[in-house]
Amino acid sequence: MTPSQPPPYRTPEPSPTPGDGGGHGHAHGHSHGHGPAAPVSQHLRKVIAAILIPFAAAVLIGLAVLWPGGAPAHERTGVGFDRQTQHATVTEVVEVSCQSVNASGGVPTGDTSTAEGSSAQQQADGTCKKATIRVDTGDDKGRTFNEIVQPDQSRQLSEGQEVVVAYEPSAPEDLQYSVTDVNRRFPMALLAGIFALAVVAVGRLRGVMALVALAISFLVLNFFILPAILQGSNPLVVAVVGASAIMLIALYLCHGPSARTSVAVLGTLISLLLIGVLGSVFIGWAALTGNTDDNTGLIHGLYPGIDMSGLLLAGVIIGSLGVLDDVTVTQTSAVWELHEANPSTGWRGLYRAGIRIGRDHIASVVNTLVLAYAGAALPLLLLFSIAQSGVGTVANSELVAEEIVRTLIGSIGLVASVPVTTALAALVVSADRPTARTRTQGHGPIPGTGQAPDARPATGRGGRGRRRKR
Repeated sequence: MTPSQPPPYRTPEPSPTPGDGGGHGHAHGHSHGHGPAAPVSQHLRKVIAAILIPFAAAVLIGLAVLWPGGAPAHERTGVGFDRQTQHATVTEVVEVSCQSVNASGGVPTGDTSTAEGSSAQQQADGTCKKATIRVDTGDDKGRTFNEIVQPDQSRQLSEGQEVVVAYEPSAPEDLQYSVTDVNRRFPMALLAGIFALAVVAVGRLRGVMALVALAISFLVLNFFILPAILQGSNPLVVAVVGASAIMLIALYLCHGPSARTSVAVLGTLISLLLIGVLGSVFIGWAALTGNTDDNTGLIHGLYPGIDMSGLLLAGVIIGSLGVLDDVTVTQTSAVWELHEANPSTGWRGLYRAGIRIGRDHIASVVNTLVLAYAGAALPLLLLFSIAQSGVGTVANSELVAEEIVRTLIGSIGLVASVPVTTALAALVVSADRPTARTRTQGHGPIPGTGQAPDARPATGRGGRGRRRKR
C-alpha cells in the first residue's frame, strides 16, 4: 500500500458464491428482508398498473351492479336450519322410567340384534331423563318446558347446561319448544381469541393486518356473496367478483402496495380463471347437480331459481382462493429474495431456482387439500366402507364425485399457480434496471475507489447480518 492510496474500506472476505450474491446482495437483502420489497422502476410500475387498475375497476363495477339489498324474506319451513331458535338453560334433570314416559308404552317385539330393535328395547326397559328447560331469550323469556332424553341418544343433557331450542308457533303449546343443539358460543369465542392472540404475537403488525383482512373477507361473504346468490344473481359471476375483491383487499392489506404483491395478485387471478374454466367444463360434463344433501335440498326448495351447479362451482372458486394466496405470495417472495441475493441472475436462472422451491411447496399443499376434503367426508367414507362398496362405486356416487371434482380442480389450479407466478415474478424482477441512485442508496461509493457497493466483496458486517437473517 502506497501513502497516496487510501486505507481499505473494510476487511475483505473470500469471493462469494453466486448463491450468496456478493456484499451488495447481502447488505441490500438485509435492509429489505424484514421490511417492504425493494422498489422497481417507474416503467415496470406503469406496466403493472395498466393491468391491475382496469381489473380493480371492473371488480368495483361488479360489486356496484350486483350489490344486494339483503337476503329476501320467506316463510319459515321449520325444517333443518330454517326455523326460529332461542337460547335456553337446563334447570333440572331427573331420572324416570322410559316405559312410563314413552308414548308407545308397549313391549317392543322384533329382532333386538338390529339397531331399531335394540333402541326399542332400551326405550322400554331403560332409564330415561326428564329435563326441565328455561327459555332465556325472545318473547317467551322465562317460560319452562320439559323434554325427555332417551338412554340411547348421543346428546345427554345435564343441569346448568346452555342449549339452543327451536320454536314452532303452530304446534300445540306444550310442543312448541324442543332442544335442537348445545350452545357452544363461549368455547368457540375463547378459541377464536386464542387464535387471534397467537397470530398477533407471532405476526405482530402483519398478524393484525391478516386479522383485519379475515374480517373483511367474512363481511364480503355475508353481505355480498350470499345475499346476491339468494336474490338470483349468477353464482359464478358473484363468486368471481367477490373472490376478486377479497383477493385484492387481503393481499394488499397484508403485504402492502408493492410490485411484489401485484405480481402475486396477477398469479392468483390467472389461476382462478383456470379453476373457473375447468370447473365449468367438468361439473357440467360429470352432470353434478350440487343438490346432494338435506341442506342443499332445502335451499333448492326455498329458492328454486338458484342454479345449484353454479353454486357448487362458486364454492370451488372461493374455497381455492385461500390456498392460492399462500402459494402465489410465497413464490413471488422467493423469486424477489433470490434476485436480492444475486442481482446478476437472469430471469431463466430465477425461474429455475424459484420453481425448485415451488415443487416442494406444491408437494405438501396438494396433500393437505386432499386430506382436508377426506377428513370432512370421513363419516360418508365410513358408510361406504361398512357397505363394502368398491372404489368405483364410491367414486361414482354424486356425494363423493362432487368432492373429488372439487379437490382435483382446486389442485390443478394450485399446481398451475406455481409456474405461472414464478415466471411472472422472474420476468418482472429481472426486467428491472435500477438507477445508479437506487444501487448506491444507503451505501455510497467505496472511499477512494469510486466503486459501487455491489462491486466490493462481502464484509464481516454483512456476514453478521446474514447470520441474523437465517
